[in-house]
Amino acid sequence: MPLLVATAVAAFMVALALGLGGASPAAAAHVVFAAGIMPLIFGAMMHFVPVLTRGRKPGARILALPFFILAAGSATAVAFLLPDFFIATIRLAAFAGLTFTLAMASWILYRARAMLGAPHPCLYWYLAAVFCLALALASVLAMELFPAQRAALRLLHLHLNTLGFIGLTALGTLTVLLPTAAGQPDPDAAGRLRRDLPLAVAGVLLTAAGAAWWPPMAYAGLVLLFLPVAILGTAWVVRFPREMLQVHGAAPSLALALAGLMALLFLSALHAQHRLAGADAVFGFMLAFLLPLVSGAASQLLPLWLKPGVQTDWHRAARATLGRFAVLRGLTFVAAGWLVAVGWTAGVWLAAVGLAAFVTQALSVAARR
Repeated sequence: MPLLVATAVAAFMVALALGLGGASPAAAAHVVFAAGIMPLIFGAMMHFVPVLTRGRKPGARILALPFFILAAGSATAVAFLLPDFFIATIRLAAFAGLTFTLAMASWILYRARAMLGAPHPCLYWYLAAVFCLALALASVLAMELFPAQRAALRLLHLHLNTLGFIGLTALGTLTVLLPTAAGQPDPDAAGRLRRDLPLAVAGVLLTAAGAAWWPPMAYAGLVLLFLPVAILGTAWVVRFPREMLQVHGAAPSLALALAGLMALLFLSALHAQHRLAGADAVFGFMLAFLLPLVSGAASQLLPLWLKPGVQTDWHRAARATLGRFAVLRGLTFVAAGWLVAVGWTAGVWLAAVGLAAFVTQALSVAARR
């Protein structure tokens, strides 16, 4: 997991450099999503699924999946940077990614069926997210079979990736991770996850299909998807107000990630009305949502991954270092995402400053391991 976190951070750094260098926004986005976030999410799922199913750690073959996904995602990113090899590389990477994604879905289902009793509801959010990724990758392969539908399938792929795979994974994880970071239980979390999953999945599918083929349906999907986000945010405001407003710690960063997602759902409606450029909206999603999410989650989990086992004073000190001035760092990411989403590319510099601060903190923690 520390290696996957480092890879994701490196992917963000490369994407920011590409954005500042005037490269294609699609290339920058695929560097982050395919070569950074996708392998990291697979690795995080392998950390959480045994916890959610009260089972043993995954075997060696399953543990290799994030690195297979990393190879496929890196090939995808390279394809956007080297157009001469684009078609063949994309086909191969999409087919490989789809194979590995179905293997992940099969493993999650197996662990759910093998356990005694019912799994934690967060597991079904992960399963829904993985199936969204499978549909997104299948849509890439379908582009070659249905060239007249290429533009629509590209939009389907985009929304299933961002709102489906990343969004569902993030919402499920945030629901259980922020209470852990705050040091307080949330007794309503499991029930809320169980109730809100149908709304979230319906919202993702309607938004993706509507963006591809019938825009009015996308607005209905956005409303449905916004409801679980708003419900979760309201529950946090009631239960964890002081923890979310702290200057330091993982909790404010995770709260800002949810706020960033909420704001970007509003901005996506403007994109549907052609008031925002699609490439800017995707880059804004990456900065305002993914950066505070990854930095906040890593602030809580990276010490555990660096030194598994009994939690010690070192773990507490490491979390304190990683979470120092987290609210300022998170506000920088969210502000950068908003500025980029409305077309001000120079906002990337704000994100670069925040990311540099987090990298410095993470290197400090790793050096003291």
